Amino acid sequence: MPSIEVGFPEGKKVSASMKGFTIDTDQPVAEGGGGEEPSPFDLFLSSIATCTGFYALRFCESKNINMQGMKLILDTEKNPETGMIGKMQLKLTLPEDFPEKYKKAIVRSMNLCSVKKHMMDPPEFNIIAE
Repeated sequence: MPSIEVGFPEGKKVSASMKGFTIDTDQPVAEGGGGEEPSPFDLFLSSIATCTGFYALRFCESKNINMQGMKLILDTEKNPETGMIGKMQLKLTLPEDFPEKYKKAIVRSMNLCSVKKHMMDPPEFNIIAE
């Protein structure tokens, strides 16, 4: 995997550059930012949703299933004791003509999301300052 280089352009904004792309983030106004970009945590949640969505897309492509009208919603519930997210629900709305026989299979496919898998078996973090 290539390195990700992080920069600090102004205010509460933080940018990540990798593979020729730059991802800009900002903090919400309530947290001292300008609210001009998604927050890093917004991107974290979006990465789970889009990764899961990719596996749904790939499943449909492999079966030649029309995806018109299909959408995926990620909802979260906070754990009142920790204040952190305690539950995530990903709900896939299927197209009207989606074959019933594939409903369980598309869910199995969505569970292959590599972002989710990394959360289930997290890597070790080493943070250093030089």
